[in-house]
Amino acid sequence: MTDQHVRIEITDGIAVVTLSRPEHRNAFTGRMGLELGAIYGQCDEDDAIRAVVLTGEGDVFCAGAELSGDGFGRPRKGTRFTASPVEPPAWKVRKPVIAAVNGHAVGIGLTLPMQCDIRLVAEEARLGFLQVRRGTIPDAQSHWTVTRAAGFAVAAELFLTGRLFSGRDAVGLGLASQALPAPDVFPAALEMARDIATHVAPLSAALSKKLLWDDGVGDSRTVEQLETSYHVLLMNHADAGEGPRAWLEKRAPRWTGRPSEDLT
Repeated sequence: MTDQHVRIEITDGIAVVTLSRPEHRNAFTGRMGLELGAIYGQCDEDDAIRAVVLTGEGDVFCAGAELSGDGFGRPRKGTRFTASPVEPPAWKVRKPVIAAVNGHAVGIGLTLPMQCDIRLVAEEARLGFLQVRRGTIPDAQSHWTVTRAAGFAVAAELFLTGRLFSGRDAVGLGLASQALPAPDVFPAALEMARDIATHVAPLSAALSKKLLWDDGVGDSRTVEQLETSYHVLLMNHADAGEGPRAWLEKRAPRWTGRPSEDLT
């Protein structure tokens, strides 16, 4: 297809996923949500993919939801509406997902990166959860993801004011880990993905990510039990020997773990 709203390119274990409506500033559509969910599912199931980078085509990451002349419009009768239109979300993908927010990201254009594990943002990008200024509320489970990332106080201020802020501000607020000049965002994300694809054991990444995102892990005792059970699983896998051996031999590890098979 030549008119896809989301593209995927896979090279050397890295999937680059690109929101691809540059003529519309990558505005989000229902079709984009379906395509992104299908691609995330592909990334989750393909064990050859070790890391994922999500970015936007052109100089904007995503300008929010595509608006009609009537705004967001009403859900049509007989159709199922969801405020979380990407399934599975990025946090369910058993690989690290890095958002390379290369330009402006507002509304769902910002709540989608909040579903990723790591966010790199353009320093001067304009960011904002603008939904309350458009007559709706933040979406894509952001009342959970943003509160987890930055805490209640930050989420409340940004959600209830709908104000704009910069990529540099996003780091100070706890929403992103790095703010870089816009041309450097995607290369930095790609370099991080390459490092993960080469050096990080896929089963280790999948299990650590599961612990980080699992909302049922609410106390230290539960964490201790899960960490112990995951350690036992990993210590009985060949990768637990390959990692130290590769380090001692000063070479890249040859991982054999397959999350789609070993973690079912």
